Amino acid sequence: KVQVEESGGDSVQAGGSLRLTCIASGTTQDDYAMGWFRQVPGKEREGVACIGWSGPDIYYSESVKGRFTLSREPWSKVMFLQMDTLNPEDTATYYCAIRRGVKHTTMCSGYDRSIVWGSGTQVTVFS
Repeated sequence: KVQVEESGGDSVQAGGSLRLTCIASGTTQDDYAMGWFRQVPGKEREGVACIGWSGPDIYYSESVKGRFTLSREPWSKVMFLQMDTLNPEDTATYYCAIRRGVKHTTMCSGYDRSIVWGSGTQVTVFS
C-alpha cells in the first residue's frame, strides 16, 4: 500500500524558517508527481508547491513564491519544503501528496481521487 508521511512541522516566530520532509513508501514505481498543500480550518486546501513526475518544473502559489523552496532528487520519493521568512498567514496544517504521471500544475490542482495524502504536519507562526 502506498503511504505518505510528512514531518518537520513546528511553532516558529515570524521571520523564521522551517524545513518539511515528505517520504512516500510502499511502491517501486518512480513516476510520481509530488506536492505540498496546506489548509486552515474553514478554508479549502491550497496547493503551495508541486513538482511533476518527470521534473524539473515546479509550481509555487503566489502566496509563497520567493519564500518557499521545494526540492526533490530526480525520480526520488523524498521531497523537502524549505520555508523561509515565515509569517502568521503561513500557519496551517501542511500535507504532502503524490499522484502518478502528472505535471506540476496538475498536481497542485489537488482534485483527483488517485491522490495519496499524508496525515499532515502543523506549522504555527507567531508574531
